[in-house]
Amino acid sequence: MEERILSLSPGAWDDYELIDTGGFEKLERFGDFILSRPEPQAIWDKSLPESEWKKQAHAHFAKEKNNPEKGNWQQLKKMPHNWQITYKNQQGLNLKLNLAQTSFKHIGLFPEQAVNWDYLYESIQSFPGEKPKVLNLFAYTGAASVAAKAAGADVTHLDSVKQVVTWSRHNMEASGLDGIRWIVDDALKFIKREARRGNIYQGIILDPPAYGRGPDGEKWILEEQINEMLKICSEILAPVNNFLLLNMYSLSFSSLIAVNLVQSNFKNIKNAEHGELFLKDSFGKRLPLGVFYRFRSF
Repeated sequence: MEERILSLSPGAWDDYELIDTGGFEKLERFGDFILSRPEPQAIWDKSLPESEWKKQAHAHFAKEKNNPEKGNWQQLKKMPHNWQITYKNQQGLNLKLNLAQTSFKHIGLFPEQAVNWDYLYESIQSFPGEKPKVLNLFAYTGAASVAAKAAGADVTHLDSVKQVVTWSRHNMEASGLDGIRWIVDDALKFIKREARRGNIYQGIILDPPAYGRGPDGEKWILEEQINEMLKICSEILAPVNNFLLLNMYSLSFSSLIAVNLVQSNFKNIKNAEHGELFLKDSFGKRLPLGVFYRFRSF
């Protein structure tokens, strides 16, 4: 089977810019506001001096000493807690995405995923026959769900956290859409039930975290459970006219791991692509931000 190994980054985007990276941090512009946040993969030196970072940033995320994932935002200039940006591509996708400062350094958007939004939008628009049923697992704030809906899919969006599902609904409404099916559940439990029911999807999107919790405290550890999850996904993915998009962000994961996982669990794979997502800062440094594997049979 012929494969393309890719290194992908979003194209020009008016509302987003990666200004600088280094010193385990990144400096980014989202719309009118600039944030500095921790970034464990930025192990090189910053291109701009520290004084310039402080001069530019509206807010800086300071980590807690005992928990590198949690902390608080230090406001350096006046900015709103909630704001909105737009993502457009040349194919006609037009997303309005709501952002906010959270206690986990995230703001409700992973910009490198724009590459996958484009792929979903184009795949669904070119889908043969009736509109596809698409399942988005670990769907977070739903940019991929909204992109799929904008392309004409019948979308089921699942996340274990009720607040981010509500956030996703706001993104759908801001983008002028409706009709996404919202599910707050543990992803593994849900797809096991779907398999028992005999429910079938033409497209499945997975963007699992390295670690996570279900709504009832169910434990998720990526390397321990992703193989089982893909095995069950193979039971609920249509045998023809199908597509799958797997994205994983883990510091230790190569895209070859994604290749082995998918190819050992799915049959009749066509048009497969795998590789790495990255963002390039204004000085040309490339920040790796996860691996992906995707295929579609049409």
